[in-house]
Amino acid sequence: MANVAVIGAQWGDEGKGKIVDWLSSRADIVVRFQGGHNAGHTLVIDGVEYKLSLLPSGIVRPRKLSVIGNGVVIDPAHLLKEIGILRSQGAAISPASLLVSESAALILPVHQAVDAAREALRGAGKIGTTGRGIGPAYEDKIARRAVRLGDLASEDVLTEKLAALVAHHNVWLAAAEQPLADADKMKADLLAMRDELLTYAGQSWRCLADARAANKRVLFEGAQGVMLDIDHGTYPFVTSSNTVAGQAATGAGTGPTDIGFVLGITKAYTTRVGSGPFPTEDFGADGERMGERGREFGTVTGRKRRCGWFDSVMVRQAGHVAGITGMALTKLDVLDGFDVLKICVGYQIDGSDKVLDYFPSDAGAQAACKPIYEEMPGWSDSTYGARSWAELPANAVKYIRRVEEMTKLPVTLLSTSPERDDTILVRDPFER
Repeated sequence: MANVAVIGAQWGDEGKGKIVDWLSSRADIVVRFQGGHNAGHTLVIDGVEYKLSLLPSGIVRPRKLSVIGNGVVIDPAHLLKEIGILRSQGAAISPASLLVSESAALILPVHQAVDAAREALRGAGKIGTTGRGIGPAYEDKIARRAVRLGDLASEDVLTEKLAALVAHHNVWLAAAEQPLADADKMKADLLAMRDELLTYAGQSWRCLADARAANKRVLFEGAQGVMLDIDHGTYPFVTSSNTVAGQAATGAGTGPTDIGFVLGITKAYTTRVGSGPFPTEDFGADGERMGERGREFGTVTGRKRRCGWFDSVMVRQAGHVAGITGMALTKLDVLDGFDVLKICVGYQIDGSDKVLDYFPSDAGAQAACKPIYEEMPGWSDSTYGARSWAELPANAVKYIRRVEEMTKLPVTLLSTSPERDDTILVRDPFER
């Protein structure tokens, strides 16, 4: 048996929630290993829609252990709120089904204030963050001044850390003419939540060590996508953490040899939320049609996603830097009814004859990339809800095969609707 890491192979929003939920039936433990509540996963199970942003997608399945690893930054108030919402929808969440690493750094109101103020000051050059304090929280973690979940156990430690944190951030907030952070208020709020939060606190590394000894299957769930990775994405329009599969080990507390199969979730087209380069973005009727049919609005922010054609260059590159073993192709049904489909097979730098077969790291070159398209005939029959290859139109199969050929990634799973069981399994990632 192999453990599986699930990551996004584009700019996030690829449909990881459904795939992780579907795979979690084969896993014993589901682990979130990076990001925060800027992630948005929507699950549709027996007609009930669950919206997750911090909890692992396996949380809605009975008899599964969900783990939030040390690599995640946690807004404690949001965590408890999300738990409450899912409980109201029938999910059984308790310390027996959820473990949160005591080493995870906390997102505090001061981080959200700093995040919002910075975006406002950037004006037209804004990054397009969710404003939830993710970036500033990671900055404090790296600068070794973060408040971590385990710190709540000692009021003295909490008082000392909050005082240092506020002293640092208030210098900048004052210079930006923003309201100052209040350490006493944050402390009181944290203490009010402390008892409930600490019931979930534990050591994710020990949990995974025990799982390894018991030969249990572990599913590592990533957030965002490879092209939002802080090192490998479209910098500076990226998230604040590493989103590649290697982070699954660091952010959960285990070794890289414990990650067997890397599944890259990939839409049959491309979307992006927020600012940043997007070579295959379609500003016309086709892009609008993708957005409407795919219900392309952010789970977390409600922002409309930018839509465009499939970019095989970007996904192939994501496969290399993230070590993707196989691809889960999602939302194929959104392309039903298009007469002509386009696949980006290269870039031409604006104003130059030079053709690139990779996505450049230089921000100027990224912005100047123009897609070189290969066109394929579409299909008129519906793929919605298909559960076997035999149910797919011939041109849909040809499109999938071309995507595989161009990305150098085999399709392992194919998703044809938001419903959990509308999935075609080509290879079980948990089987070596």
